[in-house]
Amino acid sequence: MLVVTTENIEGYKVVEVKGPVYGLIVRSRGIGGDIMAGLKSLVGGEIRQYTAMLEDSRKEALDRMIKNANEMGANAIVMMRYDSGQIGGNMSEIVAYGTAVVAEKLS
Repeated sequence: MLVVTTENIEGYKVVEVKGPVYGLIVRSRGIGGDIMAGLKSLVGGEIRQYTAMLEDSRKEALDRMIKNANEMGANAIVMMRYDSGQIGGNMSEIVAYGTAVVAEKLS
């Protein structure tokens, strides 16, 4: 599956647009992570537990988006983006989205 952040794929021609596609995940930080983050915020610096959680969440959202595009019969996703938000005080939402297409390699 080709996944690009651009509108076009160099060396390919989009022959069919399947439609919007996304992958979504919501994760909770947990009480232990919140305590550690609170302590770390007093002295500053990276909170590695949150960084790892968000990296894993982005990968999972991307994988889910690719699965959905495959189910639609696409072989590529163009204009891919990530978005994130907070739900409540301790949950993070990550969504990967784009447009599922069928692309053919130019000869």
